[in-house]
Amino acid sequence: MASKPHPPLVKKHSQTDLVSRLKTRKVLGVGGEDDDGEVHRSKISQMLGNEIKFSVREPIGLRLWILISAVLFTATALMALAFPNQLYEIIFELTTTRISIRLYGGALLSISLILWNGLYTAEKVIIQWTLLTEACYFGVQFLVTSVSLLEMGVLSNGAALLLLSEVFFLLVTLSYYHHLGRRAKKI
Repeated sequence: MASKPHPPLVKKHSQTDLVSRLKTRKVLGVGGEDDDGEVHRSKISQMLGNEIKFSVREPIGLRLWILISAVLFTATALMALAFPNQLYEIIFELTTTRISIRLYGGALLSISLILWNGLYTAEKVIIQWTLLTEACYFGVQFLVTSVSLLEMGVLSNGAALLLLSEVFFLLVTLSYYHHLGRRAKKI
């Protein structure tokens, strides 16, 4: 009995076979909408989350607010590091040691680096943590300044302006943080 010659083996190109690709994506669970209405292009983006769509829902003025905050923090930090006596005298109309003001300037410089990083990122979580860091700073700064002024029993114009600006910055920062944390309404 003679054996029949087998036809040559042809390799199936599954990348070009649309039915095969669709079945594979269905098995992996990608390509369709999830509970949040997101369409994931890969299993990795499905597991890690897809932050590309965030730029559409960014609150108006958020980048400008982070830029203004970063510039103000940097300028105040540099002033505290370079001219510690003058900065304290302008606000409280008292004199103090240079080391404490320079430490304050170093802390502000660290926070300003976080703000500069938040300005150039597109990830929602990093921007939220940046805003939360700024809000915590202004909250603590307000409490420390208020307690210090109560202990001294004196309220200068500079200190009153500082307290008002801290409350203003705190409220604006918290409003952006709140707006960023809300879920988008599904239509």
